[in-house]
Order: sequence, then structure tokens, then C-alpha cells
Amino acid sequence: MTTLQVRVRPVERVAYRVGAILFLSGLVHLVVLVASGTTWEGPLSYRKAMTFGLSFGLTLATLAWATSFLRMNERTRTTLLGAFTVVSVVEVALVTMQVWRGVPSHFNFETGFDTLVSMTLALGGAVIIVTVAGFTAAALRSTSGLSPSMLLALRFGLVVLIGALAVGAIMIADGVRVSRGGDPQLAYTTAGALKPVHFVAMHAILVVPALAWLMRFTTWPERRRTRVIQATAVLYAIAVAGTWVVFG
Repeated sequence: MTTLQVRVRPVERVAYRVGAILFLSGLVHLVVLVASGTTWEGPLSYRKAMTFGLSFGLTLATLAWATSFLRMNERTRTTLLGAFTVVSVVEVALVTMQVWRGVPSHFNFETGFDTLVSMTLALGGAVIIVTVAGFTAAALRSTSGLSPSMLLALRFGLVVLIGALAVGAIMIADGVRVSRGGDPQLAYTTAGALKPVHFVAMHAILVVPALAWLMRFTTWPERRRTRVIQATAVLYAIAVAGTWVVFG
């Protein structure tokens, strides 16, 4: 199967549809946020439901598309992408529920139920890391049928996505530590400091493979396309590192 002949598998079709629903949820909460005139800041803002809906919707669809180019065991693909789809729904649903309840979704240990929600969100993050690590391992193995430029783009995007998830894990760990120490408000501030780095790194899996895909429609030889992806990867890595220096 070449990059020009990738069929849409059932699990990918489901991921695209679920991603669209989650993205729509984010847009709906953007409208609610603007119409309500409430704050854009803080753990109780509708912005959080908006951000999670948009981010998970886009990331789910992107991951389904990007990994569709990989040659791997179909049962493994279905398991990994299926798990990522389910956990995306759980994460967005729990955050959205807590926003509408008027309580923080993360670092909230005020009641037994809120603690369960916070811990479920953290567990969901662990599942996401495992699934992306599985796809990354598949990309790092020898993959036939892919052009060097696309293979490099996929490998770079997935490795950087792992980095983004690691940053997210650091944010959660710091937030939990500070919140358990008796200062929930400081926990949100501490965790939020790394949001820009998390955001920039998250979307390498979309930007770089999309560029490799678009270059197929040019008359450039594969060697030039690969050099462009190499340069793009370097620039993107510098952007991530620069964001860390400024905001980290």
C-alpha cells in the first residue's frame, strides 16, 4: 500500500466521526463562552471545555490520519486507535461535566466523586501515552511502502507528540503535588505555565506530515522533499525548545 492508496479502515472512520463530534463540542462551548460573557481564565471557565473539545477532536482525527500510512498489524492498529478514541471521549466528557457542575476538573480532591474524576483524567493521560508510544514504535521500525519524506515526517511528529504528552504528565504531577499540599489555586497556575509548550509540541503530528503529504502534488524529486522535511523538523524543534525557554 503506497501513500497514494491508503484506504479508510473502520476504526479510522469511527475516529474521524468522534473527532468531529468532539471538535463540534469545543465550538459549541466557544459560543457559550462568548454569549455568557463569563471569564476566559481559571479552572471553572467554559474555555476549558472548549479547549479540550477542540484539542482532542483535532488530535484524534490527526492521529487517525497520520497513522493510517503506517504498515502494522491491523489488530494492533485497531486496539491502539480504538483506545485513543475511547479515552478522548472520556477526557472531554469529564472535563465538560465538571465545567457545567461549576467545579474544577483537575487537581480537585474536595469530594470522593471529584477525586474519582481527577484520577480518571490522570489515568486517561497514561492510556494516551501508551497508545501513542505504540504508534511511535511502529513508525520507528522499518516501514516499507512509504517515501523517505513521509516516513521522516511521521517519525518526527510522533516523537514530538510523545514529548508533548510527557510535558502534560509533568503538568499533572506538579499540579497534584501542589494541590495535595493545600494550595489548589497555585496548582492551576503551576500546571498552566507549561501549556504553551504542550500546545506547540502537540501539533507537530499534524503540521509536518501534512507538509510531506502536500509535497506529493509538486514536481520536486524525493530528495528535495526529504530535505524540506528535515529543515522543517529542525525549525519545529527549535520552536518547541524556544517555547520551553520562554514559558517553562
